[in-house]
Amino acid sequence: MARKPVKKSVQTASKVPAGDPKHAARATRSAGRKTRSSLLDGASRLFKERGLAGASISDIAAAADAFPSQITYYFRTKEALFVEAACRDMLYVAREAEGAALKADTPRDYTRALVESVTATDSVAFFAEALTLTRRRQDLAPLVERTIERLHGEGLRAYAGQIERHGWNTLRDPDTTSRRFWAVAIGVMVEGYAMGRSPDELCSEMLRVLGEQATTKPVGDSAHLHLVGERDASRSSSSEAETSS
Repeated sequence: MARKPVKKSVQTASKVPAGDPKHAARATRSAGRKTRSSLLDGASRLFKERGLAGASISDIAAAADAFPSQITYYFRTKEALFVEAACRDMLYVAREAEGAALKADTPRDYTRALVESVTATDSVAFFAEALTLTRRRQDLAPLVERTIERLHGEGLRAYAGQIERHGWNTLRDPDTTSRRFWAVAIGVMVEGYAMGRSPDELCSEMLRVLGEQATTKPVGDSAHLHLVGERDASRSSSSEAETSS
């Protein structure tokens, strides 16, 4: 009796190696971050051009090549998107300003580089609108608060680094200098936009209000960081008197 040929077993679908779920999750997150970033880019441009009321969700989605439902998925509301876009733009401006100021060799050049970078864009005024919006939407205030703290923290780090690097005499402590810079920037930009001032006029006004922030280190002064003030001056005079006696 002839033997029946043995059929080869067909590999079941369950034995086929499945795709790496971790890789799929990473790909999904990466695509989500890209979509989110595109929505913020489109929103930033349209909000600056048309304002909060003039930029519709459908327009923003079209500008980002996305669906309107993706805006509500990632940001919940148009107001939340407005605030996040403004906060992101503000941090970008700060980073660019600090990068430009790193090339400065004197305190005056350092301040001018910061001011020119900040006044060359309308991102500070955009951020000021977000500040006003959070007055009515307190649920959005934490994002603004975190952004302001980052501005101050990174500004402090950058300024203190320049003081240490060049040995300048700062007229105020670095933290106060950083906070004062951004407070002046927001105030001058809001007032300037309301009065129709040009970027050059905004720059001049901001430099005028800020004034001198630091001076170069005198020759022979080995101190890395020196805070100039009445208390320092009196201590210096007392030390000189004791030395001479």
